[in-house]
Amino acid sequence: MPTATPTATGLATAPGSRVTRYAKSTAASVTPVRPGKTHELSALDNAMGRHAVHLVLYCRAAPGVDRDPLKESLSEALSLYPAMVGRLTRPEGEGGPAAGSGWIVKCNDAGVRTVDARASVTLDEWLATASGDDEMDLAYFEPMGSEAYIWSPFYVQLTEFADKSYALGLSCTHYHNDPTAAALFFHGWAAAHRRSTSPYPPFLHSPSFAVPPAASPPPAPPLLAAKSAAAPPSADAADAMSSATFHFPADAMRALLSSLEPETSPFAALAALFWLRVAGAEEERELTLAIDFRKKMHAPLPTGYYGSVVHFTRARADLASGLAAVAAALDRRVAGVPEEDVWAAVEWLHARQAEGGEPFQMYGPEFTCMALDHVPMYGAEFVAGVPPARVACRVGGAAGEGIVIVVPAAEGDAARDVVVTLPAETTARICRDVELLRYGGEVVAGPKVGTGAKAQ
Repeated sequence: MPTATPTATGLATAPGSRVTRYAKSTAASVTPVRPGKTHELSALDNAMGRHAVHLVLYCRAAPGVDRDPLKESLSEALSLYPAMVGRLTRPEGEGGPAAGSGWIVKCNDAGVRTVDARASVTLDEWLATASGDDEMDLAYFEPMGSEAYIWSPFYVQLTEFADKSYALGLSCTHYHNDPTAAALFFHGWAAAHRRSTSPYPPFLHSPSFAVPPAASPPPAPPLLAAKSAAAPPSADAADAMSSATFHFPADAMRALLSSLEPETSPFAALAALFWLRVAGAEEERELTLAIDFRKKMHAPLPTGYYGSVVHFTRARADLASGLAAVAAALDRRVAGVPEEDVWAAVEWLHARQAEGGEPFQMYGPEFTCMALDHVPMYGAEFVAGVPPARVACRVGGAAGEGIVIVVPAAEGDAARDVVVTLPAETTARICRDVELLRYGGEVVAGPKVGTGAKAQ
């Protein structure tokens, strides 16, 4: 059961925020973990140390959706996720951690940190007026410090609105989960709240991405080699980023897709549209695509695979060729990535880790588009038949040219939301972009005037 520790230390939001965090607690699983249980992170997991995942799920006021019942069902759900309530450690060698070793989760029932908060407005008032950066006030997170063994990799913030609606914010290190795995945890939590079972049970299987020892160093994938050689972003660069969310209703998406080549995917259409508008150039360029590879493997992984399965690949297109041609090029690239490329990345990351290589920026610094519109984010129903009012998603640590994430929209069907985290001036510009608005995009969470996001 959760244990409450009222405190204001480190919980403050920015001046003028409508959210007040007032207590920090620990939520443990109701079922004890078997003593000695561990979960080894894969080379893909270990490579993601510079990034965090932030999700916010908005629940309208309803019987049973209240702070104490939500915390009780959270503890129930955590019984299926022993790694979430554990702590990071490294294998011991002589005189300290073994050289070149990755992180291992010691599943010791230490719990996840929960934060209690309240907002001074109703949910509808918040959704109508909150900026993309304001949403980070609903997803508390503390980056890992020097004492990993006491640090909680997961933080859950429960924010009560003035009308008794709730925002459930989940933040975690990308070491543990990619956005797909983090989103599916909400299914487990919601199922526990309904006294049901999740259709996406967690699959914790460390050997899924195990690789045999290489006789010689594997060749470096060009994209990852370039990323690993890039200088890490400065704190000023991170602070200069700002977020916004665009909504494309189903009718607008159908109209957009009808103007493109047959079978163009919604992701490719929106990624191409934003690439063209952000780049503002008519020349051949490269774009980085972030793809969830769970179902693209020869032996597909379960949807509920716990960990990171994001593959980064380059797409090239002539931006002067127009939206239809650029979207088609992106679809061809997504469909044409061979599984061998994923394993080449895994093998190189594993070898690099064994040589003592540290994590580097995976999302960026080049412009990146991520496809998450296949993730059933709105299936997490804390009340049967009542989907979330909205789900927001961010990836922290994507400083540089920025990231565009395509996610499902609350109305379902062909509708999509697009979450952008870009340099503040670029975010402000595209929120006024005539072409985006002409294609039916609606800014539902715009940039905060005069400030930049501080997504961690």
